[in-house]
Amino acid sequence: MSTISGNDALPVVDVSQLSRSDADFARIAGDLDAACAEFGFFYVTGHGVDPQLGLALQSLAEHFFVQPAEEKLAIAMARGGRAWRGYFPVGGELTSGYPDRKEGIYFGTELGEGDPRVRAGLPLHGMNLYPRIPGFREVLLRYIESVTGLGQRLLAAIAQGLGLERDYFLERYTSDPTVLFRIFNYPPAQATEDLGVGEHTDYGLLTLLRQDEVGGLEVRHRDRWLSAPPVPDSFVCNVGDMLERLTAGRYVSALHRARNRSGRNRISMPLFLDPGFDSVLEPISPAPVAPPWRIGSAVQRWDGTDLATLSGTYGDYLLAKVSKVFPELGQQHLAATGYHSQRR
Repeated sequence: MSTISGNDALPVVDVSQLSRSDADFARIAGDLDAACAEFGFFYVTGHGVDPQLGLALQSLAEHFFVQPAEEKLAIAMARGGRAWRGYFPVGGELTSGYPDRKEGIYFGTELGEGDPRVRAGLPLHGMNLYPRIPGFREVLLRYIESVTGLGQRLLAAIAQGLGLERDYFLERYTSDPTVLFRIFNYPPAQATEDLGVGEHTDYGLLTLLRQDEVGGLEVRHRDRWLSAPPVPDSFVCNVGDMLERLTAGRYVSALHRARNRSGRNRISMPLFLDPGFDSVLEPISPAPVAPPWRIGSAVQRWDGTDLATLSGTYGDYLLAKVSKVFPELGQQHLAATGYHSQRR
């Protein structure tokens, strides 16, 4: 494990030798465990995802975001229904209760009308909405598949770093994961203090972010904010709320934010590898040991969420969170399905 000049302190884990030998796997597992426990964030290099695939998708995204508003709104989220897929304009998403200065497109695992979850009207399940740009769908689905595979490999190493069997997360949570993918465009900040997205934590297990060369990501570590500048052919990965919950606070779902002070647009493409929708949250037993500095210093979330008290399924948690990000859509589609009342 190393660090890269300019990123203050965030660790860099080269996973190119992950499948070489048991000794290499154990070494990398130890590096990931240390990074998750101390920072909740790390860069991954040597990941094996074709860099041309990411560049191709970024180029398609840039093409989409410079289109006229009416063309982008042709795939507005309101058209995605209960699947909650599609485009939202600048100010259309809330973080910590405040409108973000970003626009974006929501995607996820593509499920046809014959899927039982779609037939049942389960929120966040269904078909994607795609821009009318040749090749967009094909490149996006290949990218999601490739990055999801990387995430599964990282979770196997993280499991070993926790002293568990490599397939611990796969067997319990990610054999049929909730995979959510976003493409965001951050316009330049109008003032130095403007945030593209306010401080927040991610909801699931592991986030894998491909950022462009513009930068602007910042990570909270102890009592200060660290920059996470772009590193060519890398992913910035971070622990989500569920991984903090499952590890009883050994791993930290760290606050992070983004501000674009570059004077030009910034493209950010995070993939969220989350537990299956109906996965029940059961902390690892015996509980892993949290670092001393974390004792009594839980992350303070704007909505007062206490991860130590969570119960139920991941779907319950996710829908409660996403409903705060898009309140209007949440009221419309959750009320239409009666999801919570059916499960409680």
